[in-house]
Formats: sequence, structure tokens, C-alpha cells
Amino acid sequence: MEANLADLFEAVADVAAERECLVWRDRRLSYADVRGRMRRLANHFLGHGLGLHRERAGLPAWESGQDHVALLLYNGPEYLEGMLGAFAARLAPVNVNYRYTGAELTSLLLDCRARALIYHGSFAPVVAEIRPHLPDLEILLQVDDDSGTPLLDGAHDYEEALRQSSDDELAVQRSPDDLYILYTGGTTGKPKGVLWRQADIYVAAMGGRLRDGQEPASIEAVVERARKGALRYLPTAPFMHAAHWTAFDALLAGHTVVVQDETRRLDAESILRTIERERINLLLIIGDAFARPLIEAMSRRAWDLSSIKVLGNGGAVLGAHSKEELLRLLPPGARISDTVGSSETGRQAQHESRAGAAATTGTFRPGPGACVLSEDLTRQLDATHDELGWFAQTGRVPLGYLGDPDKTARTFPVVGATRYSIPGDRARVRADGSIEVLGRDSTTINTGGEKVFAEEVEQALKRHPAVADAVVCGRPHPRFGQEVAALVQLRPGATATREELAASCRNELAGYKAPRTVVFVAEVQRSPNGKADYAWAKARLAEAAART
Repeated sequence: MEANLADLFEAVADVAAERECLVWRDRRLSYADVRGRMRRLANHFLGHGLGLHRERAGLPAWESGQDHVALLLYNGPEYLEGMLGAFAARLAPVNVNYRYTGAELTSLLLDCRARALIYHGSFAPVVAEIRPHLPDLEILLQVDDDSGTPLLDGAHDYEEALRQSSDDELAVQRSPDDLYILYTGGTTGKPKGVLWRQADIYVAAMGGRLRDGQEPASIEAVVERARKGALRYLPTAPFMHAAHWTAFDALLAGHTVVVQDETRRLDAESILRTIERERINLLLIIGDAFARPLIEAMSRRAWDLSSIKVLGNGGAVLGAHSKEELLRLLPPGARISDTVGSSETGRQAQHESRAGAAATTGTFRPGPGACVLSEDLTRQLDATHDELGWFAQTGRVPLGYLGDPDKTARTFPVVGATRYSIPGDRARVRADGSIEVLGRDSTTINTGGEKVFAEEVEQALKRHPAVADAVVCGRPHPRFGQEVAALVQLRPGATATREELAASCRNELAGYKAPRTVVFVAEVQRSPNGKADYAWAKARLAEAAART
């Protein structure tokens, strides 16, 4: 099925008009409400001259023919409305990391050539600072967030702009080829804008597959499924990363998206209170960085979590120990659905854990199109190949990277007659057909000719009872080229030495994988989506080396 995301939402809203669509604190918006607000925002953009300039056909894979709307927002209804309003007007929304400095924001907004920016009022000072350096930026929509920040000169108040706009149906002919753009987190390099066709991202990441892996046959089939929508989703991670995939999964199936009360930081009790109050059925978290605070809060007092059916995880590793603890604390029958994928592939593979079975991490059941390519990119590997390769995806994959033909060619090569997405994760096919994902090649440590995957050492360290969090990366070594080095955050009141931690790792890993250097830190720095900040880690290790 080929469909545009705004067209899909319009069709779902027809049959779910009075159902709750978005809930945050005391705000409860029905599907009819959100559709009206989507149209008002889209008409506001069109009225200011934004739109599509060139249809997709004939454009190179790395180019966009649409105007772009940047979203500098915490989680809330405005984020999803901003995406829907852009899609409805044939614009492409762009996710922006709200932790970026002024220089980083300027770089990203120049790279995507944003013509409009929707931002929370608390970000107004940095927007004012960078605005003179952004010649393409014409429209500012400021969302009131109770910060008391005055409206910037020339900016529009978001709610006032919607009130003055029309909720009439738009006179545009949307296309499945219209773009969805997702900027990568930039964990190991400069953020890049991944260009997807909307029809492809719907299937790859936003719920456009049925339980058997097949795609819906038509928009009418999607609408029939949405008639039965009755679940309540709580995607706790920042929408500025791929957590909005789960939100759209819900919106395009007629379910309800709930946002926890506290959105500016990870507040485990706020999440648990929201689960109790709103009777959440599906909870999305991002790895151990989200799981551990939740486990601690769940252990301190009894919470009514009886409505939880599924705890979803994606974007970062959720360790086996964390899974076991969560299954112990969640209601009987709840399951953990651990999904692996990337900005360049969508959701690729899944692992499910239930109480009573041994929890594992790192191995996944491949979805449609997921595969492992050989090291030299000449063939697909299967269970008969005992070799390491590249985790890859075929079928509905992105067009390319915005403005970067060279990286587009490297990441999305054609092998034989098949086009692949190969973001850089290393993997192997196990004897049972499952795929073992070992981690990003760019964070692999080469020590004395042996490859060490940072994530496997991080997981081994975090299984030590004194360790709250850990990040592992390579550090230059005069003999071995690199050595395994770790930054470790201990639990409050706990103690451990480097020797104790290294010995603990050697209990489950080869000796050369144990960290030769350990730097203890008050807090391991991570991005808001829970991913390790390897640039920060390497800088801290360099500082520590300079002091010795």
C-alpha cells in the first residue's frame, strides 16, 4: 500500500473523531480536535508561502523539493501537531535536539535550510541568538510553556496562529512520495538528515505492518483496524528522537497517545503516576538509562501497573538483568518487546521476553527485509555462515542523506539488483536463524588486532552490583593501538576498584575485553534518548590521561 501520512491520519480521524487522541496533563484532545488543529497549522504555513516546490520524481535521492519545518520542542501535543501540520501542507518536519548549543542548532538549521521553526518559549533566548545567522528562516511559532518568556519580535504565538487560521480541508494533492526527515543523533559524528518517502517510513517504523509482517492492502484496511483502536500508549522518550515512531504507530491505528506530566527530564515517578492515572497499556522506554530509574521507583512503593500489557524498548540496549527486574515488577502476563533498528532502517528485528523464561539481550528475530551482509558486501549470510557481517535492511529503506550524495552511496549501496541500507552495525546470523547484533562499527575497539564491541563490555560492567552506569570506548595505546577504557558511575554508597570490575568482566568475556583503564565519574552523560555520548567519554578519558 502506498499512502501519505496526513491522508492516513485524516482517514483514521473520520472513524475515531470523538475518541481521545492526545492527552497531556489536563489537556484531552479528540481525533476531531487534532485534525482541526493540524489543518489550521497547515493552512497557516500555506498562507505564508511555504509548500512543495518540486515533486519527488526526477530529484536525486539526496535532495528535497519541499520546504522544511524545524521542531525545537519538548514532548507534548504541539510536537505531533507540528509533524501532522507539516505533512498536511506537503512540508517536511525536521527533528531538532533541544540540548544543542547555539552553534549546533545553527549548523543543523543551516544544513536542513529550515524556513519555519516551532519552539517552546524557554528556547526563545537561543533562537534570538542564532536567528541572524539563518537567512532561510522566515516563520517563528512560539509555544507558551509557562516560562514567562516574551514573544520574540516577528514571531507568532502558536495558539493565536491556530485560532486565526482556517480548519477547512486543504486544497493540496498530497503524495506517498512526500518526505519524512529524521536527523540522526550524531552520537559518533555530525548529525545527518535521513530522507524517507512517507509511504516507506509508515511501513518501516510507524505501524504499517500487520502481525504476520504483511502490509495493509489499502487505506480502507487501515481504517477498519482503527475502528477498534482502544489502547493507550505512553512513549516516554523524547519525540525529537524516534519515540515519535511509537506515537504515530498509535495515531494511525486509532489509539490514544499520552504524554507524562514531566517532559523536560526523566522523572520515573511522573511516568508511573501517569501510568496509574491514564491506565496505560503500552509503555515505551529507551534502554537501561530509562529502565534503571523506573525499577528503583517501582521498588520503593507499590504502583498500580495492572493495565500494562507491553513494555517496548528501542534505541539503546536493555540488559538482561534489567529485563528480569522489570518482568518481576510488571503485572503477570506483561511482556517486554525489545526492538532494534536505526534512523536509516526503521524497525528491523525484535526480541520478546516474558516472566518465567530466561531474559537475554542482543539477539533478535529478524523482520521482513532484515539480513546480514558479508564483510565485503558481496552476499547475504545465513545460519550456515560462521562469520561476522553487516546488519542490513532491504525493501522499504530511505532515499538517502540530505545534501550528501557520497554518504548516500556508501550507506545505501546496490548489491546485485538489491538496494540495501547498511548504517554500520556489526552482526552475525545464529544457528537458529536469529540475528546477534554486536554494535556500531564506529565504536568498535581494535586492541592488538582483536575487535571489542563497546556495548558488550558496557553490559558486563553494568551487571556488577556496584555499577549504576558505564560507557566504554577505545583509548590510544602505544603497543596495542587501542585499549579498552571505561567511564563508570557507581551506585550511591557503593565502592569498587578497577581490578574488581575487570575481574568481573573476565568472568563472562575474553580477557582482552576487560577494561585496562577505568575512570570513575559522578554521572555518565547520555543523550536524552539514553544513548551513550562517546564524544564526551573520549574527552573525559583524555582529560584523565593528561592528569596522570
